[in-house]
Parts: sequence; C-alpha cells; structure tokens
Amino acid sequence: MAQKTKPGKPDLILLFAAVFLLAIGLIMVLSASSLFSFKQTNNSFYLFFKQLRWALIGSIAAFVTFLVPYKYWKKVSGLGVLISIVLLLLLRYSDLAVTEKGSTRWLEIMGLSIQPSEIAKLALVLFLAYILSRYPVKKLTDALFPLFVMGVIMVLVYKQPDLGTTVVIALAGGAMLLMTELNILYFLTAAPVLGAICFYLIRHEAYQWNRILGWLYPWEYATTYGWQSVNAQIAFGSGGLFGIGIGRSAAYGSLPENYTDTIYAVIGQEFGFFGTCIVLVGFAVLISRGYIISRQCPDSFGRLLAFGITTMLAVQTAVNLCVVTGLLPVTGITLPLISYGGSSLLITMVEIGILLNVSRYRKTTAENRITSYSEYKFKSRGMSVS
Repeated sequence: MAQKTKPGKPDLILLFAAVFLLAIGLIMVLSASSLFSFKQTNNSFYLFFKQLRWALIGSIAAFVTFLVPYKYWKKVSGLGVLISIVLLLLLRYSDLAVTEKGSTRWLEIMGLSIQPSEIAKLALVLFLAYILSRYPVKKLTDALFPLFVMGVIMVLVYKQPDLGTTVVIALAGGAMLLMTELNILYFLTAAPVLGAICFYLIRHEAYQWNRILGWLYPWEYATTYGWQSVNAQIAFGSGGLFGIGIGRSAAYGSLPENYTDTIYAVIGQEFGFFGTCIVLVGFAVLISRGYIISRQCPDSFGRLLAFGITTMLAVQTAVNLCVVTGLLPVTGITLPLISYGGSSLLITMVEIGILLNVSRYRKTTAENRITSYSEYKFKSRGMSVS
C-alpha cells in the first residue's frame, strides 16, 4: 500500500507577500475612500470597515482552503462550474440582479452583493485543472469540451457587459490549455481570430469604442472618454519620487474609481515612484512563488491548479496596471488584494489559501525539481521525462 504524503510547511514567502499586499490594500482603501465615504454617509471609515470585514471573512476562508487537501477540489470542480454558470444566468434572468453604471455584474442575495464572474474565474481554473489532468488533450477534438465550457462562461460574462473580465478568463484559460499537447499552431491561429472578433465587438459597441478613443487620444477627450486616463497620469506625475503623503490625494478629488480600479494611481500620488515599485515587487514575489509552487507539485492536477490560479492573478494584475498607466484602454478590472471589492477580495484570498495548501505537498529535492518549460509541460500532462 502506497504511503500518503505527509503535508509539510506552507510557503511562507507567498504568505508574507499576500499579507503585505493586503495590508497595503486596506491602508489605501481607507486613504482613497475616506472623502467619498464622508460625503455619502458622514463616516470617513464606512468603506474601509466594509473592506476590513471582507478581509476578515477572506482570511477565514483562506485558512479553511489552506487546511483542505488540494486534491479534494477534483470532486467539486464540475459542481463549481455548474453553480457559477447558474449564478451568471441569474444575472440575466432574475430580479436578484443589480445594475450599476450600465453593467449588471452583481447579485443581491440575503442582503449580500456577490459578483458571479469572480466565482466563475476560480471555478473555471478548478474545472480545467481537473479535466486537463484527467483526460489528456492531444488533439483539438480532445479540447472541445473544456473549450465549450470556457466559451459559455466567457459569453455570459461578456453579456453583463464585462469585456475586461472576459479577456482575463480567455488569457488564463488559454495559458492552461497551452500546458497540453495541443499543437502550438492552434494558439497562433486562435490569437488573431479572437483578436479580430474582439475588435469587431468593440467597434460596434459605442461605449467600448469611446474607451478606445479615450485611450488613444486621452488629452483630446480629457473631459469625456479620456477623463480617467488623464487624471491617472496627473496623479502619477504629481506623486514624484516619494509622493505627496498618505491621505492627501483626497484633496484633489478628480480621479474616478480611485478606491477600486485606479487605486494604483493613488499609490503613485501618495507614495510616489518608490511606493509603486514596492507594490510591484510585492506582486512579483507573490506571482513568482505561485509558479515555483506549481513547478514543484508532485502531480499534474496540483501543477495545473497552482499554475491556473497564479496565471489568473498575474493576468488580472497586469491588465489593471496597464490600464492605470495608460498602456491599455479602460476596463473594470480590479487590482488583486489592493482594490476595494468584497467578492474580488474573498475569491483572491481563497485562491491564496489553495496555493498555500498545494505548497505543503511540493517536492523540492533535486530529482523532483522541474528545471525547464518543456519538462513542466510534460509533467503537467502526467508524463515522465527521460
């Protein structure tokens, strides 16, 4: 009888990086939202306390997922995807849906607002990790079922409408499929095709095309479509090397979504270039540790699960930072662990808990360590490398 692997210590570097970013996030939410909270509720701490509550709930959820052996998620991966699809359908066909700023992205259930797209992102990673590790994908027909499930989720998320999250799901899911034996030519063909479809959808949706104009010509549309991009640039520029000081950005009051989507610009304004670099280092450590954990995991499911979660976090982080710095058009993507948002924070912390659990079972001896991308792909398929 094979001996069960005794779990070891979690990856403390990953844990410290996550706690560090969460602490920065709470501080920045308080700093960025205090003026808005006071105007809305006469309480400067209103949004901060809401975020703190979600951080505490998320910490409990992360601890639970840290204790649950990661192989358990195989059993519920299909159910998770089914639940996420049902929740996304409720957004379109129920009275529980809440519409804000032209988008229907939240469900109001028993006094709690949840964002089904956040749940769907994690559910899809769990599902793909199980399917791709259980059923080898060697040709395109083998990938039709996972592609179909991913396509259904993407369509439902896009219809909210939420093109940004749709792109994040597509990139993270595509990266996981890249770990299979599919010919690279499929991916090289799919990229321009999907890009053309994306351009068509944007060009024929007025508000999305206006965002493109605001991105390409921000100063020409400084009072309309380019308002967010221009004010983010002003925030970064006024911060200089060490910033204007914590809490002082509220006096400007011109940066939209300053405690959600554009909170990184507030960091740049209050802590300067030095502060933004510190945050970047935190994310670099978090993401690199996630990939290291994935490489050292002893089985294909764990490798794909850690890889998928880390890639989802990496893509979301990259998209948010590129939007705020003007490298991409405006989307509604939050910065993980930093931006205000209960559903996003809760799911991110659950993902951190899963990564920490996977790290308890990793193999770090020389004979088990993966040293190349090709070896990683082979082992992710459950194959050995001679």
